[in-house]
Amino acid sequence: MDWFIKAFIRASLLWFAAGIVLGVCMAIEPRWVIYRPAHAHMNVVGWLTMLVFGVGYQLLPRLFGHPLQSRKLAIAHLYLANIGLAGMVAGFVAQPHIGADARWITATGGAAFSLGALFWVWNLWHTFNAADARQRAREQSGHSALPTVD
Repeated sequence: MDWFIKAFIRASLLWFAAGIVLGVCMAIEPRWVIYRPAHAHMNVVGWLTMLVFGVGYQLLPRLFGHPLQSRKLAIAHLYLANIGLAGMVAGFVAQPHIGADARWITATGGAAFSLGALFWVWNLWHTFNAADARQRAREQSGHSALPTVD
């Protein structure tokens, strides 16, 4: 398994742990409910989505029988997603204290995260296209066996 795939999965575990800790703090101190958007993004975007990214990078190219189109793009995605999510969470935490001035923090983080997610879509889409082209070439040459990456 590539290191960046493990990094996505580890990041998802760290975001989940942080979201759980914040949730417990909100349960202990009800005034902390103002941090609910940060808590939700840590758990849904941090844990669930990062896990989907990591598992997707590991599984989907293998299912289609073709290596990932761009490892560099996947690595850029890793950094954009985590830095972007950290920015979103920081903006959500700052918003109750500084008001609308925190919007630029949240928006910048959201834009970085979104750019990374678009990298994921582009990368996998082109991986699938390459796999389809390879399969068509195999069929035209008379080979019917499904290719595998491994």
